Amino acid sequence: MSDKKIPYKIYLDEEEMPKSWYNLRADMKNKPAPLLNPATHQPMTKEELSAVFCEELVNQELDETTANFEIPEEIRNFYKMYRPSPLVRAYCLEEKLKTPAKIYYKFEGNNTSGSHKLNSAIAQAYYAKKQGLKGVTTETGAGQWGTALSMACSYFDLDCKVFMVKVSYEQKPFRREVMRTYGASVTPSPSEITEVGRKILAKYPGTTGSLGCAISEAVEVATHTEGYRYVLGSVLNQVLLHQSIIGLETKAALDKYGIKPDMIIGCAGGGSNLGGLIAPFMGEKLRGEADYDILAVEPESCPSFTRGTYAYDFCDTGMICPLAKMYTLGSGYIPAPTHAGGLRFHGMSSTLSQLYDDGLMRALAVPQTKVFEAAEQFARCEGILPAPESSHAIRAAIDEALRCKETGEEKTIVFGLTGTGYFDMYAYEKFHDGKMDDYVPTDEEIAASVAQLPKF
Repeated sequence: MSDKKIPYKIYLDEEEMPKSWYNLRADMKNKPAPLLNPATHQPMTKEELSAVFCEELVNQELDETTANFEIPEEIRNFYKMYRPSPLVRAYCLEEKLKTPAKIYYKFEGNNTSGSHKLNSAIAQAYYAKKQGLKGVTTETGAGQWGTALSMACSYFDLDCKVFMVKVSYEQKPFRREVMRTYGASVTPSPSEITEVGRKILAKYPGTTGSLGCAISEAVEVATHTEGYRYVLGSVLNQVLLHQSIIGLETKAALDKYGIKPDMIIGCAGGGSNLGGLIAPFMGEKLRGEADYDILAVEPESCPSFTRGTYAYDFCDTGMICPLAKMYTLGSGYIPAPTHAGGLRFHGMSSTLSQLYDDGLMRALAVPQTKVFEAAEQFARCEGILPAPESSHAIRAAIDEALRCKETGEEKTIVFGLTGTGYFDMYAYEKFHDGKMDDYVPTDEEIAASVAQLPKF
C-alpha cells in the first residue's frame, strides 16, 4: 500500500486484540537454561519456586512447550482500559531526518503508570488475588514497575510493598507519590529494615543502590511474611510472556496494512519490553518463516549484553535468589547513578541471553548524553516526551535512519516507545544544564565484578 493510505496512528479494533499471550520458548530449539537452586545447584522445582512466586506464575515460568496461554477475561477487560496501544508512523521525525526510511513506534505510555509495565503487573496481581494472598512485594528502578504494580494491587485490593532503588527514590519523588496514591508503601533501597539491606549498607556505605539490591530486600520480606509472594517486573519468563501483548499487537497492526519491518529495536535492561516487542517476530524467525534484524540497545554504564559474561549468576546483590544463566556483569556490580533507572540491572533475561548467544539478535551500548540528544529531538518532532529508557531505542532508530539517508535504503524500522518521561525532569534538567556525563565502566571494574561469579 502507498504511504498515503497508512494513518499516523494504527489502532486495532477491540475484537482484533490478542486473546492469548505467546510463549517464545515454545519455538526455541535451544531452550534457556533453567533457574538453579543456589544451595544444591540443581534446577529449581515447582515447589521451591512456589515459596517465592504465585503458583500459576510458577507454571508459566517453567512451561517451555505451550505456545499460547489464554489471557483470562478479567485481565482482558482491564487491558481494554488502555489497550490496544497505538502503532505510530513517525512522519514528522522522518521529515526532519530527510531519510527514506519508514519509522514506526509502538507507544506504551498511554496509562497512568506511564509505561508497558502495567501489562504484566495486572496479570501478576490477578494471579496473586486468585491464590488468596494478602499482598506482594517487589523492587522498582525508575519507578514505572512500582507504579504499575501499585495500580494493579489497588484494583484487586492487595497490599503492595515496594523497594525503590535509592537514587531513583531521591531523583523521582513524584513517582514515589503516585505509588503511595495507589496505596503502596515505598522504601528506599538498600534500607535498614531488612537483614540483606543492612549487610549491603555495611559493605557499601553511601551506596545509591541497584535493582539487584532492591530485589534482595523484596524477596526477603516476601519469604518472611505470611500471605505474601514476590513479583518481578522484568527478566523472568513469565514477564516476557505477559509482555508479548506488545509484539502481538504490533504485528497485527503492521499486517493490517501489509507492512513488513526490516528492523526491530528495543531498549534492554532486564528484558521485559524487548522480549515482549520482538516475541512474534522472533517466533517467525525461529520457525524459518521470516527474517528480521533485531537490535537490543543498552546503556554504556550497564552493558550486560555487550560486555557481560554468559554464565550462571545471582539475580540479586544479596545472593538469596535462584541462579540464572544470563549475560551478566556480576550480581555485585553497582551501576553508576545514571538516569535510565529501569536499565540499571546487572544481567539480562535468560531467554533473551540464549537468543543473543545463538546469534539471533544483536546488541548495542550507547552513551547517556547521546540518548538524551535523541530524546530531545524526538520530543520536538513527535510531541511526546520519552522516558530515558525508551530513548535508547530512539537513539538507535535515528542512527539507522540516518544511515539509510546516506545509502538511500528504504528500510522499515519499528521500535518500542516504552513510556513517557514526565517524571524524569531532573534528568532532562541535568542534560540541558550540561551537567550530565557519560560514565563507562573500565574493563578492570567489570573484571573484578565478574570474578565474583558463583563457581561450581
